[in-house]
Amino acid sequence: MAEATWNGQVLAESDDIVYVEGNAYFPREALKKEYFAESGHHSICPWKGRASYLDVVVNGDRNENAAWYYPNPSPVARKIKDRVAFWKGVEVKDSTVA
Repeated sequence: MAEATWNGQVLAESDDIVYVEGNAYFPREALKKEYFAESGHHSICPWKGRASYLDVVVNGDRNENAAWYYPNPSPVARKIKDRVAFWKGVEVKDSTVA
């Protein structure tokens, strides 16, 4: 089971994790939606495509652009479609990884 936490709150948990470049991608449905807000930020990865971002909001504290996803990843990155990864202080623990 993998779990993403920030500011003392569990943001997502799942047994279905895909790792790409050391990042754990959670299924979108594993996110606790009440802690996320769409961000207008985007970036481009040369091989994955255009990333969109989510702000994480817990107890009134906002961690801007702390989660990202690829709404339409390139064909070589299709395994991360509908999945979200984290950074910027969000801690991810995976009990299945030694």
